[in-house]
Amino acid sequence: MVYIDDKPQEIDVAEALSIVSQQRRDHSLRYRREHDRRLSLSAYLLLQKALRQEYGIVEPPLFSFTPQGKPLLRDYPDIHFSLSHCRQAAVCAVDSRPVGIDIESVDAYDPALVAVTMSGKEQEAIAQAPSPAVAFIRFWTMKESLLKFLGEELVAGQLPSILDTSIPHHFITHENMASGYVYTVCESGI
Repeated sequence: MVYIDDKPQEIDVAEALSIVSQQRRDHSLRYRREHDRRLSLSAYLLLQKALRQEYGIVEPPLFSFTPQGKPLLRDYPDIHFSLSHCRQAAVCAVDSRPVGIDIESVDAYDPALVAVTMSGKEQEAIAQAPSPAVAFIRFWTMKESLLKFLGEELVAGQLPSILDTSIPHHFITHENMASGYVYTVCESGI
């Protein structure tokens, strides 16, 4: 299940800090900019909402982390989640199987960035798309959500071929052009 907040700028930081775990409070306060604090809190509040609605869990969740840095629910190892945020929104995906989600703002098209992050086939698809900027972000969110799904860190030079994995998975991509973002969920293909 995917939860989205496309009004994170409306979050009252002081109020949000009072209802999240101390672990998340410390994490959010590390951000220097208020907007970044709101985004961090928004993503966590979405997780709290999802856990309450989907599983009846009311206490603020605590995280543990894999050696690669993937967050896990410390007290609920069978519940999988992924968080992401961009300038305009925050998202959370929760599932009983591994899941990854990424959200990105649609920015100006940068051919130099495309050249180092996309495979030849992806570059061709992006160049032929009605909106290369949107096509690029679609591929980018697929790659990031797959890395989160797999629980892997990005290895230098890996990004162009990351979608060639043999691990069964599928993507669900959503675009909100009115708000200027794209998000992709990567789920188990089994």
